[in-house]
Amino acid sequence: MATSVRQKTQKKDNLLHPVLRFGLGVTKATGGTVLGITMLASSVAAGGLVGLAISFRNLPDVRVLRTYVPTETSYVYDVKGRLLDSLHGEHNREVVTLEQVSPNLKRAVLAIEDSHFYQHGGINPNSIGRALVVNWRRGYVAEGGSTVTMQLVKNLFLSRDRTISRKLAEAVLAIRVEQIFSKDQILEMYLNNIYWGHNNYGVETAAQTYFNKSADDLTVAEAAMMAGLIQAPEDYSPFLNYEETKRRQLTVIDRMEEIGWIAPQEAQEAREAPLLVGKPTAWRTSNLPYITEVVVGELTERFGKDAVLQGGMRVQTTVDFNFQKQAEEIVSDSHRRLRARGLYADQVALVAVDPRTHFVKALVGGVDYQESQFNRAIQSLRQPGSAFKPFVYYAAFATGKYTPYSTVMDTPVRYRDGSGFYSPRNYGGGFSGAISIRTALVQSSNVPAVKLGQAIGLDKVIEICRLLGIESPLEPVISLPLGAIGVTPLEMAGAFATFANNGWHSPTTAVARVTDSSGNILLDNTPKPQQVLDPWASASLNSVLKGVISGGTGTRANIGRPAAGKTGTTSSERDVWFVGYVPQLSAAVWIGNDNYRPLGSGVTGGGYAAPIWRDFMREALKNEPVEYFTSPSKFPKP
Repeated sequence: MATSVRQKTQKKDNLLHPVLRFGLGVTKATGGTVLGITMLASSVAAGGLVGLAISFRNLPDVRVLRTYVPTETSYVYDVKGRLLDSLHGEHNREVVTLEQVSPNLKRAVLAIEDSHFYQHGGINPNSIGRALVVNWRRGYVAEGGSTVTMQLVKNLFLSRDRTISRKLAEAVLAIRVEQIFSKDQILEMYLNNIYWGHNNYGVETAAQTYFNKSADDLTVAEAAMMAGLIQAPEDYSPFLNYEETKRRQLTVIDRMEEIGWIAPQEAQEAREAPLLVGKPTAWRTSNLPYITEVVVGELTERFGKDAVLQGGMRVQTTVDFNFQKQAEEIVSDSHRRLRARGLYADQVALVAVDPRTHFVKALVGGVDYQESQFNRAIQSLRQPGSAFKPFVYYAAFATGKYTPYSTVMDTPVRYRDGSGFYSPRNYGGGFSGAISIRTALVQSSNVPAVKLGQAIGLDKVIEICRLLGIESPLEPVISLPLGAIGVTPLEMAGAFATFANNGWHSPTTAVARVTDSSGNILLDNTPKPQQVLDPWASASLNSVLKGVISGGTGTRANIGRPAAGKTGTTSSERDVWFVGYVPQLSAAVWIGNDNYRPLGSGVTGGGYAAPIWRDFMREALKNEPVEYFTSPSKFPKP
């Protein structure tokens, strides 16, 4: 991983020695006389520029480079380290150390841009003299004579104006930089900051884009091509003009051979080597867009947008790529089957959460991300219908006044609601009279749920929802127990996961760990569960919700092992749900239309959402052992 300049030790010109072996020693080749002349010319030029520096008192302080950290692309990985997405603003960059750059590329860049880099003190008098003559003859700045150091300060501190005053400022700043930083440090900053075309800043992202490999692995041919890009990245881009790319590459190879940095045979092999270029990667789409969207939302809320897009984060998500793809396929296939059954529902969403960690394991926000990027798993607030009832019944159990066998009255009732009256009705009509809480919940009777809500207090129900991570707006309206509010599938899956874990809760998250590009930990989401619910009340609820699947409204969710869950169907049949769990996994399935169009008479969560849940859970748990829910008798009653 890259380290900041401040963290590096002041090294001697380490690159000089290997380069000398390839013939960099111009001074060595031409004798001491040329060395003396060159040093004298450098001293005269430097002395003159030091005098001019008095006129540049407002120039930036180059000492800020000691703590300078360039903007860097952030990367998102699945739980096993597979790359899912890269996040960046204008600058797509991955910072590397000089040691992580191929010697071939170092030589190629210096050969074509500044072959005397390790001899001069920031400016090259010969190059400047030649440029001054050309510019004087033409009457404008046509040649720059810039060294690598001058290019660096221009990119970091100065405008792009081609003026004499800017060139002078460039030279002054270059001398100042050379006085503070080693040659290796300057070259490292240069290679990490220059633009290589197609939104690639820095040598590493450029190497990945053009050759699908690290900058450390570039051959002479590849290095020469990349070095040739620096002068005009888009003009010489192999993606736009391959013939021009090869012409420019040959110029670099010729220069490397001319100054003796590569042998003639090596140069010929590089000329003949084909360029197996990749494809632009700066604006590639996420491999798991629904997951990336959740992750970006979490990170932005915690660190801010700029840190996410420019901070070089390395983000490990909680999701396995193959598991997520499996969930997406199940949603897509299920949607086709729904259409085949005559149910014209636009969308299906699915979220799975591990109750032991509250890590998101799968999140599918719609049938096809390419057709619609709206993520219904986290962005759509839909009424859960009867799937909300478990929150009410848990609240009743937690008071210690009710058990699954307590009697509730399923009889007509009327409440004053604002200026009128509200009379809850059961699905399909009719009343059952005196029934147990277990029967009321298994059969999904509406009237007992509303009566219990009034008896224990709706504010208490809302308080429990908040403990379980439901942040959507909740109002203590009389119909709240029947799910007359909007929630997201992610909230429902996360809340039911706490029931599955007997009241132990961690914040639901799709982010496991975040580091910076140097490996320093920025966020560690190792679960730290807290007991937020009464264990007896949670276990009692689990025992009742098992009956929903074994003999209630959710029998089509039977997966052949102990499982608990609840169906949900809104009165207008605009939303149908099934939310259920085993001790290792909680999942929520929602079906509906984006325009809230009713799904049709007789459409229920048990009939349509439960089979999708069943298919997903069977596949998800096929290699998982059967686990059993803890009996309420193992816990003291509140």
